[in-house]
Amino acid sequence: MRVLAAMSGGVDSAVAAARAVAAGHDVTGVHLALSRNPQTYRTGARGCCTLEDSRDAGRAADVLGIPFYVWDMAEEFHADVVDDFVAEYAAGRTPNPCLRCNEKIKFAAVLDRAVALGFDAVATGHHARLGADGLLRRSVDHGKDQSYVLAVLTRAQLDRSMFPLGDTTKEQVRAEAAAAGLAVADKPDSHDICFIADGDTAGFLRQRLGQSPGDIVDAGTGEVLGEHDGAYAYTVGQRKGLRLGRPAADGRPRYVLSITPVTNTVTVGPAEALETTEVRASRPVWSAGGLPDASVGCEVQLRAHGEAVPAVVSVHNGRFSATLRRPVRGVAAGQTVVAYQPSPDGDIVLGSATID
Repeated sequence: MRVLAAMSGGVDSAVAAARAVAAGHDVTGVHLALSRNPQTYRTGARGCCTLEDSRDAGRAADVLGIPFYVWDMAEEFHADVVDDFVAEYAAGRTPNPCLRCNEKIKFAAVLDRAVALGFDAVATGHHARLGADGLLRRSVDHGKDQSYVLAVLTRAQLDRSMFPLGDTTKEQVRAEAAAAGLAVADKPDSHDICFIADGDTAGFLRQRLGQSPGDIVDAGTGEVLGEHDGAYAYTVGQRKGLRLGRPAADGRPRYVLSITPVTNTVTVGPAEALETTEVRASRPVWSAGGLPDASVGCEVQLRAHGEAVPAVVSVHNGRFSATLRRPVRGVAAGQTVVAYQPSPDGDIVLGSATID
């Protein structure tokens, strides 16, 4: 089978490519150049798409003895991930750019180009399992599981995907890389958002959206408690950095409950006001097969590193609904709800949708 191995420059993608080679596939490595100016992206332990990462990926391909190319996808990445990130925050939502990158770049633009070039599948270093039954499951390494950010993939995309590391812990991956002579064996993992070099999300958004002062209002009394420089700098559930001019009447901590771009208002309230048992979402993808005809008992995960919560979900007329068995706090519009079917062989991803 002809396999295109997406090589980020990190240890996971290098070992995934190595495993594809060991399995007897005809493997070609490709690194995605995602930045218009790579020097503005995070480097070292923080990056995944810099010049440094490109060189690391190329060296790993040399060790494996496979052809290696760099594909310039900076314009697609900027339009589909960076611009989307800014637009979502401007609309009062909280996006997940890594999830959007998987949806629009790695398993859409890249996969489409790979198929057009005659490749049968794209292999990545994501920690998730994709078995012979075609079902996407959590990794055996729950601490590194990335099935959540892959839950936006369609059935057709999964059919042409390979995740060779799903049955392996991160420690085992590093040991395997060292044994294979890969220099990235000890390279730190990437973290945070690759296109925000200094990690200052609010500052990044301010540069693109400008300052836009508005009120921070108490949900219970309607009293103005403070002023913000831009509602885009806040997310539902946030407690720190609210800069309230005066404490609430009851003296209790306040959390962001909602963001209203039309009035440029951030509404705050007590922690219990964040609780909800109902989640509504749009753009559903049911990767486990056809859309369900009836309600499904399962578990849902509401953020990348959140815990799964028992729920009943349904999909009807392009809408996804979840009734949670217990209340959760801080459900933010723009994040993704992922439905899982618990299984002793690894929880199965049923589908996902974008929270309203």
